[in-house]
Amino acid sequence: MPDARHIRVSVIHAEPGRVFNVELVVPEGATLADAIEASGIRSARPDIDLEEGRLGVFARKATLATRLRDGDRVEIYRPLRIDPKEARRRRARSD
Repeated sequence: MPDARHIRVSVIHAEPGRVFNVELVVPEGATLADAIEASGIRSARPDIDLEEGRLGVFARKATLATRLRDGDRVEIYRPLRIDPKEARRRRARSD
C-alpha cells in the first residue's frame, strides 16, 4: 500500500494480440517519463517511440513531463496506420 509520499499508477501499451500492463508504486510528483522508465517497457520493447503526442493519461493527451496523480493510467499509443479521415472515406466508398 502506498504511503502519503507514493502513488499507484499503471502503464499500458496495447498491440494486436498483446497487452503490456504494469501496476507501479512511484514517488509522489513522478512524471510520465518516470513511470515509463520504472515499468520496464523500454527494455521489453525498445522499438516503442515515446514521441510527444503518442502518450496520454486516461485518453487525454499528455507529455513526458506530465505529473501523475494517484490512480492514473499512463497510455502509450501506437502510431496510426492510416489517417482517420481517409479510413472513413474508404469505408463510405465501399458501402
